[in-house]
Amino acid sequence: MTTTTELTLFADYFQIHVSDADSDGDLSDAWTDQAVVDHLAVAQDALGIGTVVNVNVSVTVVVLPQEPSDDSSEFDHVVEVSLDVSAGRLMVLGCTDYAPDAATFEVASGWNRVRASRSNLARAAQADVDSDESPETTEKIRIQVWAAPESPATITKRWS
Repeated sequence: MTTTTELTLFADYFQIHVSDADSDGDLSDAWTDQAVVDHLAVAQDALGIGTVVNVNVSVTVVVLPQEPSDDSSEFDHVVEVSLDVSAGRLMVLGCTDYAPDAATFEVASGWNRVRASRSNLARAAQADVDSDESPETTEKIRIQVWAAPESPATITKRWS
């Protein structure tokens, strides 16, 4: 069964986080120079998705029964990574949000694949701090999650 949830998250420090709900979400060592370029910081049970703005972003979380088809041509930047969700509860939040208040999603326990597809990046970057005042300039992030064995992170499509 597929479930879809719409969120508005504050992308403080130009990032949002996706993690095991029981994780401490510490990505401080994961934001390497390459991670900044890739807009993706990875730890075993947490990941940071870089944003082009430091304001609210529109996030769609889709929990899927299997791997979705590739629609990367419709997006500006697409990354995919494995995430260990030991208890089967995934948390999605802004990096400075209060974890107990964060949105959580039931997913398969163990390894899951997370695909983050981002769009409207040029318009959001141009509008900068005012980007979240209009849907036409808001950065959009779709996070798709499905059960899958651990595999290396991939950058399917790079925005520059």
